[in-house]
Amino acid sequence: MIDTALLKDKTAFVSGASRGIGKAIAVALAKSGVNVALFAKTGEPHPKLPGTIYETAREVEAAGAGALPIVGDIRDEDSVQEAVDRTASQFGGIDILVNNASALNLSTLGEMEVKRYDLIQQINARGTYVATHAALPHLRESSHAHVLTLSPPLNTDPKWFAMGPYTMSKYGMTIMTLGVSVSEGENGVAANCLWPKTTIATAAVEFGLGGQDMMERSRTVDLMSDAALAVLSRKPADHTGRAMLAEDVMAENGVTDLAKYAAVEGNTDFQPDLYVD
Repeated sequence: MIDTALLKDKTAFVSGASRGIGKAIAVALAKSGVNVALFAKTGEPHPKLPGTIYETAREVEAAGAGALPIVGDIRDEDSVQEAVDRTASQFGGIDILVNNASALNLSTLGEMEVKRYDLIQQINARGTYVATHAALPHLRESSHAHVLTLSPPLNTDPKWFAMGPYTMSKYGMTIMTLGVSVSEGENGVAANCLWPKTTIATAAVEFGLGGQDMMERSRTVDLMSDAALAVLSRKPADHTGRAMLAEDVMAENGVTDLAKYAAVEGNTDFQPDLYVD
């Protein structure tokens, strides 16, 4: 059982919160008494993808927490800074930053157009930098400051370097975050990364990785939101500077039976995620 008592009445800023893992973490935080600012591009329904930032806001409010939906682009530093400042003004500060916004493209260097390269770098690595940079002054004032980034441990197996542009962007998110754990440790800011061992049933997996077959061999977003709660519920000084796998986080918290997280009930044949041996 995860003790979320330390989260009550805190404030979180979650990027990419209109659907998938970002939405799941936002709603889970709300159920633990956290007010949540939701930052994403999707204000109007997408023709192919479910969810909008306003739908997430309604679920956050239904859980009993305050919601602040903000439509914006993580690539626009002014938009991010304004959103962060609005959050701090409305809720009296920021305690938690969740860097979830991310773009997926597994093309090799020879296949990827420069504009696609720029896009994934700007959203992934640069977006993590921009959001964290904007939030840090507020996090330094918090008694429970956490940065949590959805990015993988640094696996140096050369096979992951073949899709170099995407790997660079995701590893950049991890390096940035682990760097914050060192540079901001004296200011009481914890910084960690979270990644799943198996694929998670999201639109990115369905449309960007393996279609319906891979969706059925995935785990649900609830695994990531539960693991995120476990990390964010810890005292910052006790839990920082780690790039963790969600399944390991759950095991550390006494949860070893993960059957309930299977996207298809009873499935035991899961697809390993990227960067996981």
